[in-house]
Amino acid sequence: MMTDSHAWLHGKKMAVFGDPDFLLGLVKVMLELGIEPTHILCNNSNKRWEKRMKALLESSPYGVHGKIYAGNDLWHLRSLCFTDKPDFVVGSSYGKYIQRDTLHKGPEFEVPLIRLGFPIFDRHHLHRMTTLGYEGGMYLVTTLTNAVLERLDEQTKFMAVTDYNYDIVR
Repeated sequence: MMTDSHAWLHGKKMAVFGDPDFLLGLVKVMLELGIEPTHILCNNSNKRWEKRMKALLESSPYGVHGKIYAGNDLWHLRSLCFTDKPDFVVGSSYGKYIQRDTLHKGPEFEVPLIRLGFPIFDRHHLHRMTTLGYEGGMYLVTTLTNAVLERLDEQTKFMAVTDYNYDIVR
């Protein structure tokens, strides 16, 4: 599953926010998929978590440009999305305000939100989806890949000849 998704996810830049334990697991999966976590924001972290996250980022060539923002809030991440734009923001429902604010500046500035973590309360039943274990790993990979494919569809829907995403994806 990860090998099949790698072609779509490799090289994508994603900002992430959430709780310390969730971010450690999520960033590890992202690095294995070739995703570059650009901004890792954790409001309630500590020095030990920062040290572990730094070691995780240094363990992969995809993590070398990742920056850790411990103790910062989403207003800070919003600013980062304007100054160093990632392809996506990954986190809870609170990230929808970042997506909305970046879209208001213009469609080319939009940073779409991929809803993962807790709390997810603006989409029906997503709060029930597990991100733990094998089943949770499958859900993470599926959600990340489908978000990239959906964005590609949005960006190419008016391109009649060059739209390469209307083929069947296996």
